[in-house]
Amino acid sequence: MLRRGVAEFIGTFTLIFIGGGAGIVSGQDIVAVALANGLAIGIMVSNLGHISGGHFNPAITLGFVATRRITLPLAAVYWASQFAGAIVAAAILRGLFSHGDFLGAVPHAAGFGAGKGLVVEIILTFFLVWAVFATAVDPRGAFKSIAGLAIGLTITIDVLMGGPLTGAAMNPARAFGPQLVGNFWGEGWIYYLGPVLGALIAATAYEYLYLRPLQPPVVGTPESGVAEPRPGDTALD
Repeated sequence: MLRRGVAEFIGTFTLIFIGGGAGIVSGQDIVAVALANGLAIGIMVSNLGHISGGHFNPAITLGFVATRRITLPLAAVYWASQFAGAIVAAAILRGLFSHGDFLGAVPHAAGFGAGKGLVVEIILTFFLVWAVFATAVDPRGAFKSIAGLAIGLTITIDVLMGGPLTGAAMNPARAFGPQLVGNFWGEGWIYYLGPVLGALIAATAYEYLYLRPLQPPVVGTPESGVAEPRPGDTALD
């Protein structure tokens, strides 16, 4: 648990320090911010995914809990590590920049509205968690060795669309660290409810649609054209 918790701390720290830092230094350059967030997660998933699974997001961890792919005690370690990593990264950024500049790292939806912002965060998080399950969880999907690329690119396209609207947090820790350190909460609740709902919808939908078939596959002879099950698979007569 300690080793996995440290991996989650480092990955989440990287996201907030690089992604939030890009929001400060890049200003209105949404491409730079999108690439910073996407590359940070893509690289960290590739670096640490084999240790902890590369969640770096409490909402993703919740999706794994809901589908019984992680135990609750281990999830608690992940959540503590993720929020701690976010707080430490935000504190360092705050020490490097003025308070006014630091607020560029805090996601907000003041000009878009909390209600519409909630919908955007739900949809963007759905895309992210769907990509996680389709690449890193589903053994039939893309090779796990390139899961970091797919997940990072998903975050990039999410930020390109949602960044100007809500900041495209998709991650309670990504919001909480800068909000706490900067003492700026704004429409803060949408960055907790939105990712939670989006993650639960995506995780449970993918799990029960594609990873838990309702009945075993049909067995047939080679002449029937129905593929035989793999060793260990249970099949209908």
